[in-house]
Amino acid sequence: MTETAWDTYAQQKPQRRPVNAVGETTWFNWTQYPDHGPGAEILGVSRGAAVLELGCGKGGNLAHVATLGARAVGVDLSLAQLRAAEARWADTAEFELHQGDALDFLTHRTDTFDAMFSVFGAVWFTDPARLLPAIRERLRPGGVLAFSQRPPVEGCYGCQASYITRSEDEDPLVVKRWDYEPPDWAQILRAHGFSGTTAQVLPAPAGPRKIGTLLVHATA
Repeated sequence: MTETAWDTYAQQKPQRRPVNAVGETTWFNWTQYPDHGPGAEILGVSRGAAVLELGCGKGGNLAHVATLGARAVGVDLSLAQLRAAEARWADTAEFELHQGDALDFLTHRTDTFDAMFSVFGAVWFTDPARLLPAIRERLRPGGVLAFSQRPPVEGCYGCQASYITRSEDEDPLVVKRWDYEPPDWAQILRAHGFSGTTAQVLPAPAGPRKIGTLLVHATA
């Protein structure tokens, strides 16, 4: 069911623009708003680093990481998302995609990574009590974990439901997500052996929309 849900979502989500506001063909965006917020510098990626994206979707952020000289590895449950990523970024060097559940992927790997990230991706939609130990196991000492997602609705914390709409004649598909306030995310990460944890809500850009973006950063 979950794979079907994310394939359905992939059909609704448009492909990334050919270029951003300054004419770049690859770029990194943590937020739900175009040309807004920090970029890949949050990861501290250097040339030759191994970087894993959990829930890579159509691969726009991961492709940018590859252009920085890193070995960019992505995993996503949706085959439709991965096919779109392969079509768009086929000529990108050091760009490696895998289909599967993020937790299963981490559990069965033997290699390690210098950084892992998730942009409205698998960290949001996987129980942190299960996922964070697996991430910690596969991060090298001093490695970075960073992820972004929407901030929680006040009073709605822990496991919540997200609905992915289909046609008018079909019920929506349901996936679980995990929502916490920034201080709670920091505490959860520390409890699983991470340090240097920061968690903040980036405000939305000027305009009618007001929901910011939760951005979390921690070190193994």
